[in-house]
Amino acid sequence: MLTTLGLILSAVVAALHLYFLVLEMFLWDKPAGRKAFGLKQEFATATKALAANQGLYNGFLVAGLVWGLLLGPQAGLHILFFFLGCVVVAGVFGAITVSRKIFFVQALPALIAGTLLLVG
Repeated sequence: MLTTLGLILSAVVAALHLYFLVLEMFLWDKPAGRKAFGLKQEFATATKALAANQGLYNGFLVAGLVWGLLLGPQAGLHILFFFLGCVVVAGVFGAITVSRKIFFVQALPALIAGTLLLVG
């Protein structure tokens, strides 16, 4: 049961990062992206390439999480731990350097998913 919840939450973490990818790569300087990140148009335009690069990295996290999920709980567990750990580290770094909100949106769900997989 705990493993199943961990897998479901891992899929949610992957979906969140897919959403971040879309926001950062394609919507950064559009109304939806500016609203999500609280950006002014001038800043969003000036930092569009940096945000796209950041979005690409979120895509790599998605790819790794999906890879681990497709392999299943036996073969994919170590892969899921690695990529969930990457998400936690990125979320903690973002919380320290940008906004504490990032911890709760990014790091905490990954931490809970990894814990559920570990004890499940």
